[in-house]
Amino acid sequence: MPLVVKVLDALPQHAHPMTQLTCAIMAMQTESKFAAAYQAGVHKSKYWEPVFEDTLDLVARLPVVAAAIYRRSFKDGKLIAPDPTLDWAANMAHMMGYDDEGTRELMRLYMTIHSDHEGGNVSAHATHLVGSALADPYLSMAAGMNGLAGPLHGLANQEVLTWLNDVERDLGSDVSTEKMQEFVQATLAAGRVVPGYGHAVLRKTAGRRPY
Repeated sequence: MPLVVKVLDALPQHAHPMTQLTCAIMAMQTESKFAAAYQAGVHKSKYWEPVFEDTLDLVARLPVVAAAIYRRSFKDGKLIAPDPTLDWAANMAHMMGYDDEGTRELMRLYMTIHSDHEGGNVSAHATHLVGSALADPYLSMAAGMNGLAGPLHGLANQEVLTWLNDVERDLGSDVSTEKMQEFVQATLAAGRVVPGYGHAVLRKTAGRRPY
């Protein structure tokens, strides 16, 4: 973690959180167990073992890293140590600076929703593609995060909030249907998109979906 903090501190304060996250993941790549095992000549039938260890390390470390980026970007920059008595999601909320049970439960729900994600999206595909070249999980994860940073993928969450803030700024909080329609038409006429919630309707859904 000290190396990661140094890397983050070397970035401009205004660097986007997703840029910071990718740089932090790349900084951790120097500790990849798979990269070390591959260089040592591990048999291909054993590749999965160090890959599994790298993946577990990433799952454990990413909340700490993400919380540090949050504190650096939106708070006073002072990091909060993890609490080993808390579960994974609640600990994330704690390290961000929120210790009320409502926020902890919200974080648990948020993490659960995002853990069940179809594998055909940009970030999952990018991660699988880079991993298919035997790039270690850190390199693969960084590739996926770069895809997630695009405004038609993960950054769409930010774009939605920005667009809604524009609506409130220009039209106020009590908006008529007619005014909203005019605002949408003006957005489209300017060659911009109207960001929506979640994913667009995919042409082919995952096989496990009931619809």
